[in-house]
Amino acid sequence: MSAPKRRRPVCMIVHAYYEEDARVRREAEALVAAGWSVDVIGLRRPGEPPTAVIEGVNLRRLPVRRHQGAGLPVYLTEYGAFLTRALWAATRAHRHRRYGLVEVHSLPDYLVFAALPLKMAGVPVLLDLHEAMPEFFRSRFPGASNPLSYRLLRLQEKLSIGFADELLTVNEPLAERLRGVGVRPERLTVILNSPDLKLFDPASHPRRAFMADGTLRIVYAGAITPTYELDAVIRAVATMRRVRPDLSVKADLYGRGDATESLESLATELGVADVVKFPGRIPIEDVPAAIAAGDVGVAPTRLDPFTAMSLSTKILEYAAMGKSVVASRLPTVERYFAAGTVTTYEPGDDEALAGAILKLVDDPGDREARIRRTRTRVEELGWEHQSKSYIEVVERLAAGSGWDR
Repeated sequence: MSAPKRRRPVCMIVHAYYEEDARVRREAEALVAAGWSVDVIGLRRPGEPPTAVIEGVNLRRLPVRRHQGAGLPVYLTEYGAFLTRALWAATRAHRHRRYGLVEVHSLPDYLVFAALPLKMAGVPVLLDLHEAMPEFFRSRFPGASNPLSYRLLRLQEKLSIGFADELLTVNEPLAERLRGVGVRPERLTVILNSPDLKLFDPASHPRRAFMADGTLRIVYAGAITPTYELDAVIRAVATMRRVRPDLSVKADLYGRGDATESLESLATELGVADVVKFPGRIPIEDVPAAIAAGDVGVAPTRLDPFTAMSLSTKILEYAAMGKSVVASRLPTVERYFAAGTVTTYEPGDDEALAGAILKLVDDPGDREARIRRTRTRVEELGWEHQSKSYIEVVERLAAGSGWDR
């Protein structure tokens, strides 16, 4: 791919802690590797410096905190505060940086309007839709769901999409949904949320043979929220200890979220608190080592209209590290992974989850064959391929605007 002779910087706006958002980091670092200068405007924790440079990416942290697990009014206030501050920060920075492109990451979709002054100045706007926001809010705030709120969420989605010059999204089911609500195919590109195989490289970590120490080690690395049915994992551990008392089982559930306390209580209630641990959130850079130390990676997700269009990045990360993967049987999982790759179970069925894990223990031939096939599939979907498509979108938009010359 030929590089433009002159490139103006790219501005990214994301309502997240930059270090924790793997997709944003991959995109920003891919641009830096391709010769772009990238500024990211994101959230700031108490005590953090307002600016930083991470892997060549210039980070501007705004004094807004994330309130995970809070009620809807808190979320809306938080979103509003960040949108206002991000609009002002991007506008001020543009005066001396002269951006060639603004990329905004959802949620929320309407954060794209933080780019309004830059769009008025002729800077193209790219909106990366990580989730389907109307379905997300129905799932996350069922008490506030009603026909009126859903229509308002669809309206903000429509306005946000119409404001952007082009769109990205994370998988084909979400793309189909967007095309179904009127998005022209030529405005939309799917960039899978796949791992960077240079980071998730099993050769970079000590190799653990399956149950090398006589213990079945289950690992989860992600958000500890109600969307992910980690209660099913805890119940499955209890079931395995009951039906296979000779089998030593341990589970490390890495992450942070509002479901941690209730899950710890469940583990105590079921008598498995001694083997189910919650080590907390770990940096993205430490996730491969945590997976390498396990035997089976679990990606348990509740099935609802929102998650039916989601594909857990955890599946790809576990597979990249050469581990057996057990995941909820979601439409997206079945779409991207053929039979004989990922082991699936019916969402919500902890007995089926326990059975799926035990089958991997008892059938080493099938287990190793699935690991090989799933790793091959992940190589086909890996970030090396996705990043090329992403760079092409950025270069086309920037060049078409007349700013990248």
